[in-house]
Order: sequence, then C-alpha cells, then structure tokens
Amino acid sequence: MKSNASLVYALFLIVGDFLALLAAFSAAYILRVKLDPRPLLEQIPALEYVRVFLYVLPLWILIHAFIGLYNPNVYEKRFSEVGRLLVGSFIGILVVIGYDFVSSDEIFPARLVPVYGLLLGFSFLFLFRSIARIIRRMLFRFGIGISNVLLVGDTKASEKFARAISDPKRSGQRVVGVVGGKIEGFHHFPSFSKAVAEISIPLHGIIQTELYKEQERSNEILRYAQENHVSYRFVPGNADLFVGNIDVELFAELPVIAVHQTPLVGWGRVVKRLFDVGATSIILIVALPVMAIIILLMKLLAPREKVFFRQTRLTRFNEKFLVFKFRSQYQKYDGTTPEEAFALLGKPELALEYRANGDQIANDPRITPVGKFLRATSLDELPQLFNVLKGDLSLVGPRALIPQELAAYEKRHAILSVKSGLTGLAQVSGRRDISFEERRKLDIYYVQNWTFWMDIMILLRTVRIVLGAKGAK
Repeated sequence: MKSNASLVYALFLIVGDFLALLAAFSAAYILRVKLDPRPLLEQIPALEYVRVFLYVLPLWILIHAFIGLYNPNVYEKRFSEVGRLLVGSFIGILVVIGYDFVSSDEIFPARLVPVYGLLLGFSFLFLFRSIARIIRRMLFRFGIGISNVLLVGDTKASEKFARAISDPKRSGQRVVGVVGGKIEGFHHFPSFSKAVAEISIPLHGIIQTELYKEQERSNEILRYAQENHVSYRFVPGNADLFVGNIDVELFAELPVIAVHQTPLVGWGRVVKRLFDVGATSIILIVALPVMAIIILLMKLLAPREKVFFRQTRLTRFNEKFLVFKFRSQYQKYDGTTPEEAFALLGKPELALEYRANGDQIANDPRITPVGKFLRATSLDELPQLFNVLKGDLSLVGPRALIPQELAAYEKRHAILSVKSGLTGLAQVSGRRDISFEERRKLDIYYVQNWTFWMDIMILLRTVRIVLGAKGAK
C-alpha cells in the first residue's frame, strides 16, 4: 500500500533537470558557435560537444541531489527550491569548469559558452520546475498521485492537520478518516481496528497525534504501518522536545535522544561567523560612502541631534551589547520603551496602536524628519554592520530587543540561544503587518530550524524588500 507518488515525481525531476541542462548547454553552443561570427578558441563539433556533456551533467544532477532538490521538504516550498536551484547552478558550473581544467581535451569552444550555460541552465531549470509543479497540480485534480492519510488521535493537532490538507487538489493528500476525534467534514472511526477494517481504498500514511496510555493500542498502529508498508508519522504532545537539533546516541545499549535548542551549533556556528565577516566586509566597501553622505546630511539638517543612536540590546546567551544605528528619533526619547515615550508625550494610547500595527504607526511623533527617510529606506540600520564585524550581531537572526521588551516573553531562552540579527525571518515576513507575539514565534522558528540556506534566502528577501522601498517606517 506504499505510495510511490513522491518517488515518481523525484525521478521526473531528475530526468527533467538533466534534459533542461542539456538543452541549456546546447543553446549556449548555438548562440556562441553558430550565431556569433567571432573566432573560436577551439573547433569542437556539435556531436562531440553534446557527447561530453552527456558524461559531465550527471555530476550536476548529483549536486542537486546533495543539496536536497529531490527532497519533498525542498521542492514543496517554492522559494526554497528556487534558492537551491541558484546555488546548485553555481556549484554545477564550477564542477563543469573544473572538469574542463583537468581534462586533456577542451570541452568549451569559447569562453562565453560556460557563461551562457550558467544563465540558460538556471533559466531552463526554473522554467522546467515551474511546468512540473503545474503538471503535478493538474494530476492532483484527476486524483493521480494523491496519498490517502488516516489521522489518529483526539487532539487539536489532528484537527490542524485535517484542515491543512483538506483540499487534495492542492496538498496532494486526502484524509480518509479520523480515529478518536470528531472533526466536522471528516469521517470518524471509534477505533483504529475499525478504521482499517472499513477503509476500502489503499492507505498510504498514518499520522498519530496522541500517544495512548495503553501501550498496546499505540503498538497496534505502529505494527500495522510496518507490516503494510504504510508511512507512519507521530506528533509528540510536547512539541518543544522535538525542535532544534536532535541527536540519537547509544548509552548502555539504549537509544538516547539529545535535544539541542538550535541546530546552530558546532561547525554551523563557525560557517555562519565566517560568512558574516566575509559578507559584511564586502558590504561595507559599498556602504561606507553612503554612510558618509548620511552623516553629512544629518549634521546639516539636524545639527543639534546626535548622529548615532546607541542602546543596550540582548544577544546570544542573554549577553548585553550596545547597538549602533543612525538616529531616527529625537534624543529626548533615548533609553525609553515605546510605552514610556508615548506616556511622556501624554498619548499612552498610541503605545497600544504601535504594538497592534507591528511596532509602527503613521506619523510617529518620536521620529525626526530625517529619521523618517532613513527608516523608510532601512538606511538607519547600516551602522549595525560594525556590530556584526565585532561579533555582537549576525547578519541574520532574531531581532535584537531591549531587555524590558523581552523580559516578559516566556520563551526568551530559545530566542537567546543564537546571536541576534541585522535582519531576520520576522522582518522579511511582514514585520509591519504582524503582532509582537507573532514575530517572536517566527524568531523561535528560525532558531529551532536554522539552516545556512535559510540565511541565504532571508538575505535575498531582505535585499528585495529594501530595494522595493518596503523598509520599516
């Protein structure tokens, strides 16, 4: 009863990626060799060129597999898939160029061929993956490739799963019933044995959200899944135990689960820090002239106000540090929380509006005229690049908050298990449209699910938002 839909789709992606890359390098050959009249470095016949790439491109496909492009956790998420396609394309072209370097025979008739190949390769891969996604959705509409899932457990998690995958045409999954809990719109079964006896269509997956007190009842479900080759997933009651980085070790011949607050440990921290230093150094080369112009303008337009704003914030392990920003609010409000500042203004009701609107209000009276421009363009954040170089901040991480703001938050220990960031998941997920509580949930999600690829995606989205003039206001 095992569903092969994911395997078939992954194989389809492998074949499609290979053909897309072959088409891209064939087009690159035509563009440079057949349509460009300039002389060539090497006269390489078309058939010989294609033959070489039939041998080389499988290495590119292996790179795609290594970075997870055939994993449902990646290709189900459009933005993540595109980001990894971009990374895979750069690594892939480096492998092809490396092959050309060590090979005794030239494989490129001209230097522009690998450049064309990279650009066309990514474009063709993106186009193919888009078409594949559309085809898959169309097949779902005809009931092809849909997995039948049984939910077990009378919990809120069962209802959440049921609602999330309720439309098979979009999710590719069909809830065939719920054991224990009664959820409106779904067939209810009083027991697991009753469910498997009455369900007449093939069962592909079981999601259990409740661990029964009677161990035999839970064993029955797991045993059925194993004997009938049905995928089995379990949702723990205490979800906090199974987030972050999980290691399974043997101790006294017993499996022991070690749970870390974040996957950002060991070499992950080293790589992240090296990336922070390298990327920040490059950014500062461009940013320093811009910062000099901003300082000059601030001195001319607001000579009585200090250029820089400094404030104590929290970062990893509850450590305090001084954050540097271009001043965007009047000096008299330094060292105050929004609640305290609005109280000084005699308008404490604005604090509620400020928090409800995602830490922003129209025509904030605390903000200077120059500060409005700096916040709108996010240029006020530029001095924090020095905090990144110093090691107080990372380029990506939870937002650095003042101690008073974070003190009352129950899960602050999770947020403070990594360095705070110049940008983060909350900032690129609509920081002006979500509440303080929702932003902290996004911070916790980042901490518990960190990957280097997530950092890259957040940085790319940050650039897009800033260039689109969607900075904080």
